[in-house]
Amino acid sequence: MRYQVVFRWRGSTTPQGTRFGTLAVVLAFSLCQAVGQLLPAADLMPDTVAPGAKLVEAYHDPRVFDGPTWDQGTGKLYFTARDANNHTQILRLDGLGKVQIFQYNTEGVYGTYRSLDGQLLGAQVFGHNVVSYSFSTGRMKVLAHDPAWNQPNDVCQTASGDIFFTDPDFNRGKNSAVFRLSQGKVTKVVTNMPMPNGCIASNDGRTLYVGDSHDKNWRAFPIAANGSLGPGRVFFDPDTEDTDSPDGMTTDEHGNLYFTGRGGIWVVTPAGESKGMILVPEYCTNVCFGGADGKTLYITCKKKLYQLAMQVRGGSESKPTQ
Repeated sequence: MRYQVVFRWRGSTTPQGTRFGTLAVVLAFSLCQAVGQLLPAADLMPDTVAPGAKLVEAYHDPRVFDGPTWDQGTGKLYFTARDANNHTQILRLDGLGKVQIFQYNTEGVYGTYRSLDGQLLGAQVFGHNVVSYSFSTGRMKVLAHDPAWNQPNDVCQTASGDIFFTDPDFNRGKNSAVFRLSQGKVTKVVTNMPMPNGCIASNDGRTLYVGDSHDKNWRAFPIAANGSLGPGRVFFDPDTEDTDSPDGMTTDEHGNLYFTGRGGIWVVTPAGESKGMILVPEYCTNVCFGGADGKTLYITCKKKLYQLAMQVRGGSESKPTQ
């Protein structure tokens, strides 16, 4: 990864001023060498972003937003909100600056995902459930429950119908796991990650990607034909000192990954190579594709929801309902 540092110097035209100016330049260069890696170069914008596109604030209020999901049926974005007292809701974006409450009390739904049958899947932190909501009626259905779970955090689904969800142990980092829900049966499939957070499956359903809030990296697990997972490996660990925790993620139509955390939104190829980073002023919690043409990236953050014009459409989550 390349970085650049830009600085300005205004020196005096007197001999004495020139000496002080020269010293300032030397010190400035030394400082640049020391901290230059903290300032990403402007040309690191991924080529999947539309030329000249800028972040557009779609909505704001004092809460933390998460779990964005676009529904083709209603043509709307749904995302979660939680306040300082852990009161949680699901909101629907009806236009710039305009939202409607879709669900008033979700018992801690943070991560969401549009299911194969056109429902809104949710990982319920306080209810210890995996749930689904009807976009048309709002009716909730409990798909799986276990009071022993720590706090189901994020959820995704593969083309086979299997649902994967993370259950991080944020307090101790000892009892975290990733689970698979298949035909009503829940199986623990990952036990060796300290704090699994966001998760997404590749477009072809052959790989599960999971971010770890403790180790600050992203791992990849091969998905076998029967839904079991093979040994994981570190898939992406950017060369940056930013330690913001990996969080939610999504894919585009070409299989590129969009990882929130470690300084912004990292766009990574299926081979694990960085295509650059989308800089966002606030800490990002999650991302998804949506919009009428599928080429809008929605970004949930603390107090802000952004949208960004893209050159690509979303991946598996954005495909039409079966």
